[in-house]
Amino acid sequence: MSKHILLIQGHPDTLRPHLCHALADAYADGATTAGHEVRRIDVATLDFPLLRSPANWEEGSVPSGLAAAQDDILWAGHLVLFFPLWLGDMPALLKGFLEQVLRPGFAIERSDSQAMFKKRLAGRSARVVVTMGMPAALYRWVFRAHSVRALERNILGFVGFAPVHETLIGGTGNLDAKQAEKWLDALRKAGAKGD
Repeated sequence: MSKHILLIQGHPDTLRPHLCHALADAYADGATTAGHEVRRIDVATLDFPLLRSPANWEEGSVPSGLAAAQDDILWAGHLVLFFPLWLGDMPALLKGFLEQVLRPGFAIERSDSQAMFKKRLAGRSARVVVTMGMPAALYRWVFRAHSVRALERNILGFVGFAPVHETLIGGTGNLDAKQAEKWLDALRKAGAKGD
C-alpha cells in the first residue's frame, strides 16, 4: 500500500553534502521506486527565529515560512528525521524547527481536564536516522541513547507519532565505501517498505 512519506533533513550544514544527505536520498529512492509519495524538508534552508518564551510557543503563531512544513506534516502518514549527533543531541537548528512547528493548536491541544494534552498527530509513524562519530553500540548501551529516546518520547510520542523506529549509524568518520553502501542499501530497503 502506498504511503505519504515526509523526509526532514536536519543536518544544518548547507556548504557540502554529508552522509545524512546520502541516506535521505537512498531512502527517497527506495520509497519512490516502491510507489510511495515523498516530500522533503531541508531545515537548513529555512529561515525562522528561535522561540524565546513559553508564552510564544503556546500563544504565538508559526512563522509564515514554516506554514508549508506544517502542511507537509499533516499530509504525511510516515515521517523520517535525519540528523547528526552533535554534543550528544540533535543540532539546535532542528530542535528549533520542531519547537516552531509542533505548537499547541497544531500538534497538541489541551483536553477538557487541562492537565493532559490531546495528541493531534496520532495515527502517524516515524523513523529517526542518526549519524555519529562514536560507535552506535556505545551510544545505545552506555549512554542509553538518551537524546534519541527523549526525541521519541518527549517530542514525537508527545504529539502522537507511534510507532517510532530508529536507525543509529556510528563511527561515521571511519566508514569505508563498502560500509557506507551497506547503510545506504538499508535505508533504500526501509524506504521501499515505507518504514
